[in-house]
Amino acid sequence: MALPLMPKATAVWLVENTALSFEQIADYTGMHELEIQAIADGEVAIGIVGVSPVTGGQLTTAEIARCEADPDARLKMIKTDIPLPKARAKGARYTPVSKRQDRPDAISWILKHHPELTDAQISRLLGTTKATIASVRDRTHWNAANIKPSNPVTLGLCTEADLEKAVVLAQRRVNNAIKAEERKKRREAREAAAANATAEQADAATAAEAAPIGSDPVPSAGT
Repeated sequence: MALPLMPKATAVWLVENTALSFEQIADYTGMHELEIQAIADGEVAIGIVGVSPVTGGQLTTAEIARCEADPDARLKMIKTDIPLPKARAKGARYTPVSKRQDRPDAISWILKHHPELTDAQISRLLGTTKATIASVRDRTHWNAANIKPSNPVTLGLCTEADLEKAVVLAQRRVNNAIKAEERKKRREAREAAAANATAEQADAATAAEAAPIGSDPVPSAGT
């Protein structure tokens, strides 16, 4: 059975926008039913933007409604002529000339949906340059008026696996930065508390040294 172009992103969309069972979604996307349940529980696919198989021409709303009404029914994909991205060998990414004009649209989509990705990651993912990324971000690109955000996987510029890997790495980097900032704040708080304690001890010692030597103690009550 043919699988949708972006299985995990499609599963996210189906979970969020339909009443299909986990089993039906798992069967259609080729994923495990428990993984679909984890998506619904928010345990996996965090940060992945759902992709509509209806918009992508892979399913019809009538087909989804048919399966929503019958839990035992299975989704049947519409035959599509969209070319699937081919696996590539390690090394510099080569983008066919016919696809290069789609890069700005893909860059715009990533900047919109995954701002956590660095320019270096986007460059490796799409085989573009940091200068082009900057021009799309700043809207100084020569064709800025005609740029329309489009998923790079749908455009055939990268695979879903490559995109998901980049997102996971970016989220890990962001989380590590947040944790490092929290550790820094706790360390600064401890240092400030220690400095205050040292200052208080110094003030107390200074006050003791300044007290008159041999002064009579304060008489107690009844003497």
